[in-house]
Amino acid sequence: MKNKIDEEQLFIKAQQRVRMLWIFYIHLAAYIISVALILYNFYIIEEGPYKNNIISLNLSILVAWTVFIIIHGLNVFKEKKIFKKSWEDRKTEEFLKEKDELKTTFWE
Repeated sequence: MKNKIDEEQLFIKAQQRVRMLWIFYIHLAAYIISVALILYNFYIIEEGPYKNNIISLNLSILVAWTVFIIIHGLNVFKEKKIFKKSWEDRKTEEFLKEKDELKTTFWE
């Protein structure tokens, strides 16, 4: 009975994780499209009395949305680390082996 409940909880968590990833990818796609449109707006903007206001609005939108997309990505991928503990252990062993090899190759 307990095993079945654990499996159901794991399944629900997996569904929530997939939903979070799906929402993040939609957010990222909207961000990329918006950045392309804003960059195009910079290209076609003409001289006028409101040019500086339009540029400052576009830049503030780019900066704010970039910060939000980074925060959203960190929340979605918080469990995935680039350098895991196993990677650290492998690198430590590798450096220790290199140190041992240096000791044996020198002639004194």
